[in-house]
Amino acid sequence: MSDYRVHLDLYSGPLDLLLYLVRRNEVDVRELAIARITARFIEFLEVLEFLDLDLVGEFLVTAGTLLEIKSRLVLPQAEEEPEPELDEGPRGDLIRQLLEYKKFKEAALALAERAAAWQDRFPRLTDERPRQGKDPATDRIKEVELWDLVSALSRVLRTKTIEREGSIRYDEVPIGVYVERIGARVRAEGRVPFSAFFEGTNRRSRIVAIFLAVLELLRHHAFRAEQPVDGGEIWVLAPFAQIS
Repeated sequence: MSDYRVHLDLYSGPLDLLLYLVRRNEVDVRELAIARITARFIEFLEVLEFLDLDLVGEFLVTAGTLLEIKSRLVLPQAEEEPEPELDEGPRGDLIRQLLEYKKFKEAALALAERAAAWQDRFPRLTDERPRQGKDPATDRIKEVELWDLVSALSRVLRTKTIEREGSIRYDEVPIGVYVERIGARVRAEGRVPFSAFFEGTNRRSRIVAIFLAVLELLRHHAFRAEQPVDGGEIWVLAPFAQIS
């Protein structure tokens, strides 16, 4: 594999990650839990740097903003200074951006659902349209989101000692080979835990290749994923396998 940079159509930037973390913490966007979310955001940033994602600089800028807000919250305030309103300063700016992004994302999902309903109503025109909506490979990877998979990879990496290489060693095995191997294993077993794919390897390039292959299977080969418990193991299921 000559290049293992991660290129994801599903990648939506730091606001998407922040919105995911807000939902996972079950808080309102306006009640941004800075300390908790900043710690989790940094954890995700470390995985993104490991994957060598393009545009990771955007995440660094947002991480800097979160750390600035967190530092302001812990600094003692002079008694004579009035407490700032929630809609002022970097925290307010970030919340406004999140609210706008949330509206945009919800509108996009509503349009996708309408397009899927339209596709069901007019099946003869299906081939003339891009595959989306009801296609199980593009429908939010079933119950599991991209950030769920990145979080699962983070848990895998915490159990490993990654080989420190003086220079990047590229994996010569094409991604397609990993797709075939992993796909064959899942078909044979019916369902396989995400973490099991990374057993026996500590090489960075190979870990990234496996991660990309799993994404390829989920997005373009009708494989599915489920996470029975929030923050728990993610299971990859073969096409048409029964979800428990």
